[in-house]
Amino acid sequence: MDYLLKTEPSEYSFADLQRDKSTVWDGVSNPVALKNLRAMKPGERLVIYETGDHKSAVGTASVVSVDDGDPKNPQVKIKVGKSLGTPVTLAEVKANKLFADSPLVRQGRLSVVPLSAPQYHFLAGE
Repeated sequence: MDYLLKTEPSEYSFADLQRDKSTVWDGVSNPVALKNLRAMKPGERLVIYETGDHKSAVGTASVVSVDDGDPKNPQVKIKVGKSLGTPVTLAEVKANKLFADSPLVRQGRLSVVPLSAPQYHFLAGE
């Protein structure tokens, strides 16, 4: 499974992840997003999406480890991947039929969204 992780760039941006090389992705409170975090497995691919003024997928990452000992605050360690040459905007996502049934479009406030392989490839520019 692949996932999209949303972040507010003023809180923690993809540039911050590039600088840090890895981080623990936590602080998620939505029950559905928490379920998605707990379901992650090492090696799975991630797309980092910046909210706020950007509203676009800006880079990739991957899951290093998952500690779900505390179900209300799973600790998912991720490592940086690559910056996307051209960010993929929310408007582009909404216009693509691949995302018609995606929680990314249907549940806009969801901060951890599962992606199908074709959705990942579209967002990651592969």
